Amino acid sequence: MTKLSVNINKIATLRNSRGGNNPDVVKTAIDVQLFGADGVTVHPRPDERHIRYEDVRQIKKIITTEFNIEGNCTEQKFVDLVLETQPRQVTLVPDAGGQLTSDHGWDTLKHKDYLRDIIGVFKKAGIRVSIFVDPVIEMVEGAADTGTDRVELYTEAYARQFAAGNKQPAVAPYLAAATKARELGIGLNAGHDLDLQNLRFFKQHIPWLDEVSIGHALICDAIYLGLENTVQLYKRQLQ
Repeated sequence: MTKLSVNINKIATLRNSRGGNNPDVVKTAIDVQLFGADGVTVHPRPDERHIRYEDVRQIKKIITTEFNIEGNCTEQKFVDLVLETQPRQVTLVPDAGGQLTSDHGWDTLKHKDYLRDIIGVFKKAGIRVSIFVDPVIEMVEGAADTGTDRVELYTEAYARQFAAGNKQPAVAPYLAAATKARELGIGLNAGHDLDLQNLRFFKQHIPWLDEVSIGHALICDAIYLGLENTVQLYKRQLQ
């Protein structure tokens, strides 16, 4: 079964735009679990422009499913937060400072030694590690040498080509990368711009997918469809 982890960063963005605590990020985390999500994802950034570090601490107290914290592990503040809150999974993303959203995966060949060291820190603490990679076989092979438990395929290129009507060319490099990950014994996650239109096709072609992390599209759909209904609609795409 492919698990759905709901990224609630956009809820925090809306809250922060007016101050106060409306919408309530912690209540949203509770609710998406009650509505059927298999996990909650947050991506705290150094400027705390959406998810705040204190949000992560408060969500940890109420989590009943899997907790996934994404972020840039070159920031010591992020590393300390992950070790403090002990999520089930940490996803390492090579964000630059001030970056609007994640837009590329790790160069696992260039940064192999660094990744091996930092992954060892998290795994020693009993935290499953996933690293964000582009759908390139060499990057998946490099990831295997770092000791990571999983890779998360960065799916923005897939979503863009799918929307243009190029479905098979869109999924082909992801299928190749996913196949290589399976051959190497690495778990497989995916995320970025997956939505109700393109998710089922992706899952059908890569049925051994462990988890998808979806935030922006799911929260946008929830504005029209309601959060509970939307979580269930996304879950159905993964069946």
